[in-house]
Amino acid sequence: MLKQKLQAFEHSLLDLPACVFLEEMQIFKEDGVNKLVLKVGFPLTHTQAGQVIAQLSDYLYNNNVIESFEFEIRPNIITHKVQQGLKPIKGIKNIIAIASGKGGVGKSTTTANLAISLMNMGASVGILDADIYGPSQPLIMGNYSNPITNDKKKIEPLVCHGVKMISVGNLIDQDSAIIWRGPMVSGALMQLLNDTNWGELDYLFIDLPPGTGDIQLTMSKKIPLTAVVIVTTPQDLSLIDAKRAVAMFNKLDIHVAGIVENMSIHICQNCGTQSPIFGQLAADKLAQQFNISVLGELPLDIGIREDVDSGKPSAINRDSRIAKAYSDIALKLAVDIAQLPKAMMINMPGVKVEFSDGKAE
Repeated sequence: MLKQKLQAFEHSLLDLPACVFLEEMQIFKEDGVNKLVLKVGFPLTHTQAGQVIAQLSDYLYNNNVIESFEFEIRPNIITHKVQQGLKPIKGIKNIIAIASGKGGVGKSTTTANLAISLMNMGASVGILDADIYGPSQPLIMGNYSNPITNDKKKIEPLVCHGVKMISVGNLIDQDSAIIWRGPMVSGALMQLLNDTNWGELDYLFIDLPPGTGDIQLTMSKKIPLTAVVIVTTPQDLSLIDAKRAVAMFNKLDIHVAGIVENMSIHICQNCGTQSPIFGQLAADKLAQQFNISVLGELPLDIGIREDVDSGKPSAINRDSRIAKAYSDIALKLAVDIAQLPKAMMINMPGVKVEFSDGKAE
């Protein structure tokens, strides 16, 4: 009865299809009460889980369900499939690249805020700053400290606002120029990825350098990526390069989880007038062309800039309007990843084959 009622639920939950919450539902009786356990493959804050439970409970009451029941939501983040020929890194369930066709569109800011948003939901999260020539994460996350190495010669990542982070900006002097060729950059990034003691992570964000050149191509072939997010602005110049980025990842058979449109609209501080100063509907056009999702749109807001310049990304202030926007995008991203195929052959036991000459001992 309860299961049939819930399967008929047609409304969205947290602006998401109800099926992502109800597809793995278990119902059993405990002390005379029907326990409804919803297993989901993504994290949720207590507030978000409470909203889902309240909406489903109201639905059952309004449909004359008189049986005693209670809900429980159990997040279970698993490891998902990566590119063919690569296997997931032990301890890191999902690696998400944040990419853009060109610089200056807010890619690094988006990376930091999405990472903090997922951490706020209860996930274990890390950031690898892969923009060797212009590392931004030490400034954005407010930590220029030098990392230490442990007894196993592994780099211990810095923990900033609850998120593990490592950047070449933490390893060199702030005023030093990095004059490296492509192979050196790729080698340094692979070393940072593999020689850092990440521990157990649900999500590792990689803040890629802008563009679609040799570095991005090499990294995309060597790093086992679960998904990539494309950051763009509504401006045609940004959109042209964003198309190239989507096309590159499609060609490499890497799942594009969606688009984040940054600086989507400007809101006047004095009068509140909204102005699309960089254009309109760019992300929608890109999404339609490549059949991908728009994860969300972010305003051109002075607060976002002030927050990252102070080393305290906007997502830290969970109750702010901007933090809510980042949280909504992060949730849609996590849900998209949860729908991907599960990684196979992880931690498979080794098989030892021995041949016998057939003689009895």
